[in-house]
Amino acid sequence: MHRVATYQFRCAEDGVFDVSLPMGTAGPQWRCPVCGSDAVRVFSAPMLSRTSRALVAAIDRAEKTRDEPDVVSAVPPRSARTLGPMGAPNPALRRLPRP
Repeated sequence: MHRVATYQFRCAEDGVFDVSLPMGTAGPQWRCPVCGSDAVRVFSAPMLSRTSRALVAAIDRAEKTRDEPDVVSAVPPRSARTLGPMGAPNPALRRLPRP
């Protein structure tokens, strides 16, 4: 059984494209599927998991706030700051003794 990896190559004319090949078989160059010229291999971080686009967008937003935090010009309204119960109370807690 051959394990397949996705390799990236960059064509000077058409940009980056992916090629799926058995692991360890990719050479330093590959022919561009659009124009046919030689493209060089690009080394990038491996994709070890399949992450949803929504999660990737949330991670990107979180990383952006590290360097470019949102500026707040006013305190949020009181209704937004009040904390309510986290959910329906557990009925078993009603039987506990009260001080």
